[in-house]
Amino acid sequence: MVPQELDQAELVSAAKAGDSRAFEELVRATYTDVYTLAYRLTGNEEDARDVVQEAYLRAYKGLKRFRGDARFSTWLYRITANCANTAMGKRARTRHEALDEDTNLSDSRPEHDPEAAADAELLRSRLNEALDELPPRLRAVVVLRDVYDLPHQAIADELGISEAAAKVRLHRARRRLRERLFPKLGEENAHAV
Repeated sequence: MVPQELDQAELVSAAKAGDSRAFEELVRATYTDVYTLAYRLTGNEEDARDVVQEAYLRAYKGLKRFRGDARFSTWLYRITANCANTAMGKRARTRHEALDEDTNLSDSRPEHDPEAAADAELLRSRLNEALDELPPRLRAVVVLRDVYDLPHQAIADELGISEAAAKVRLHRARRRLRERLFPKLGEENAHAV
């Protein structure tokens, strides 16, 4: 095992034995990745914070059932994805928010190459917009596979679908992203409307 994984395994064992400080350390060690996943799956900070809180609560309550077949962080990603899926389902049924077109999404930190930073920010912004346009079921698959590198079977298990369905959804999501980000000549006007 890699030292970081070994540390997490020791913390999990201590947390299972009732050591609340060990669980706090697990939270500290995984928070950034868990929040990033929640944000990518929900698309906004408020929902991401709610998902993260719910994910850690579920992890804490279910820690004794964690068998250690996978890394703790992988188990936590699955819980986070489930919480995000639940939250997005609730949000779709209960609330609709308009996007504010005046929101500035640029990174204001100084970079070594401002032109490259601007290009990267533009691409990141276009990618985020394209991800936001995907239906939640397609967005979840592409984020879990391409950002968190989960295997198709793990994605299928996580979302309660077959592995074939996970692959089909991933293909469809990637195709939509490619069409949105790199339209062919005749398609550019269709996306501009």
